[in-house]
Amino acid sequence: MFADVIQSSSESVSFHVFASNDNELEADPPSFAELMYLRRGLAQPGGKLPLFDLDGQQIDAMLVRRCLERGWAEPWFNNPLKPDWMVCKLTERGRRAADEACDA
Repeated sequence: MFADVIQSSSESVSFHVFASNDNELEADPPSFAELMYLRRGLAQPGGKLPLFDLDGQQIDAMLVRRCLERGWAEPWFNNPLKPDWMVCKLTERGRRAADEACDA
């Protein structure tokens, strides 16, 4: 019998992990769609968030509203030609959420 077989059959010790820093934790991290939306603003002047996705389709208004509610985006200006379009930009919190996801 090998030594590792004996060790693997014994019970493992459980332990608890706690954060040892006081960094602000996000209660709910961005979904994949939210993350892709936020990341596109990282490379834009002023953190401008896109109105259309990479396929040319309009960004879902619910996705934009969720980002606004969570403080990741903020309204930038009203478009007089298209008042239903929400022109937004990244907030500092949104920039951190997008950057942290890139680093992970």
